[in-house]
Amino acid sequence: MPEFTTTAIMLRRICYGDNDLIISFFTPDKGKISIIAKAAKKSTKRFGPILELFSVLQVVCRNGRRQGMMYLQEAALKESFSDIRADIKKTAYASYWAELINTWVEEDKAQSQLYYLFSIALEALNQGKIPDEMLSVFFQLKFLNLNGLSPDLRRCRECGIPVEKTAHTRLIFDFVKGGLQCPQCASAATGRLTLSKGVLKQLQWIDQHDLETARRLCLSPQALQESLSFLEAFVPFHTGRQLRSLKFLRQIR
Repeated sequence: MPEFTTTAIMLRRICYGDNDLIISFFTPDKGKISIIAKAAKKSTKRFGPILELFSVLQVVCRNGRRQGMMYLQEAALKESFSDIRADIKKTAYASYWAELINTWVEEDKAQSQLYYLFSIALEALNQGKIPDEMLSVFFQLKFLNLNGLSPDLRRCRECGIPVEKTAHTRLIFDFVKGGLQCPQCASAATGRLTLSKGVLKQLQWIDQHDLETARRLCLSPQALQESLSFLEAFVPFHTGRQLRSLKFLRQIR
């Protein structure tokens, strides 16, 4: 049977029968793939303790007799990211990112840039040198950018006035209309959230830089909270996904 080998990050695992697991992996060359790990719960010799969420593995997969079914033949651990799983808040953030990818990305469609984003975010989260909240702001902005969902945070969508030229200190983001409105143009409606000019500029700056550069920006606790509130409302609204992991993250934070 045809086989292939790839690097993979574990996104999700669910029990299948008494001893098997169905695992969702995210790979740089094949995108998201779903694989059956036979006897993974029964035999510790075959895979050992390496089939853990967020772990980076080198996997060997083979096609099954049933069309579209793949089986995990071999797996070797490349990076465990064990410090993430040892911390409930880090686990919550990583789970949110993983569920977002798992529900958004199509099967067998390569997204190498998104894979790279996820891997560097997990590595930084595991190292703990950048605040978890800042990492989540960075990840969500880049996720939106890579998928063509980025909000326009530069100007009022109605009158076109740039953020830096408006006299107002706060602007309104209308989720239904998908853009900013200055107070003069805003109409009474639900599904809105206000953002300060400072936070809008900081979000634009983060979106234009890589993680190594963006980490130098020191956001105040208030700015971080405002940024997360906006992104964690915008992402589910525009992806159409209501994520259980996000609800859990909000509960423990």
